[in-house]
Amino acid sequence: SDLQKQAERRELLQPLIFVLLVSCSVLLYFKVSLMDPGFVKPEEEAGKGEEHSWVTAQVPSNIKMRRCGYCLVKQPMRAKHCQLCQHCVRRYDHHCPWIGNCVGERNHPLFIVYLSVQLLVLLWGGHVAWSGLHFEQSWDWLKHNIVLLVSFLLIVIFTIVVLLLLISHLYLISSNTTTWEFMSHHRISYLRHSELENPFDQGVVLNLWRFFC
Repeated sequence: SDLQKQAERRELLQPLIFVLLVSCSVLLYFKVSLMDPGFVKPEEEAGKGEEHSWVTAQVPSNIKMRRCGYCLVKQPMRAKHCQLCQHCVRRYDHHCPWIGNCVGERNHPLFIVYLSVQLLVLLWGGHVAWSGLHFEQSWDWLKHNIVLLVSFLLIVIFTIVVLLLLISHLYLISSNTTTWEFMSHHRISYLRHSELENPFDQGVVLNLWRFFC
């Protein structure tokens, strides 16, 4: 009887952990999508927080803050105006249609956590879906398992997308580069006129430490 109780507890524990992971993923989604990604405040506040916006770099001294042509605030280095959000964002990475918000200085670390939790949920869901598939070469089997099979294929597609996105972000973080800087290196003045290919890179360990800690 004791063994049966332990077995029942384990059967309940796994679904409970899965539900908690899904709940955590949903909460992180709303947190990342609704929070301020690092909008540049009006001119009198634009200079504040410069010390923690990862702007320390070996760039030419003649490159100065410029005024945004859209929202008319002085842009700190590594900031960019987002046409969809109608704001300049500090350490702008990209505008993510998935969350309907920019990924910037304030929510980028949380975005990585969200992707990691989402990947765990998808891998677990894929494992559950796969364990329920017992392939047989018959139309009856296909009729009864078509929903599960389609669900598994969708989970595989989403898993690949999230995995590639997470790997690419971790690679850029390890070199202290944003997606925008990586894609538009030739258009950004402080990178185009710098003697170094990436003037913000301070080594993998320090880059990761500054980003997550």
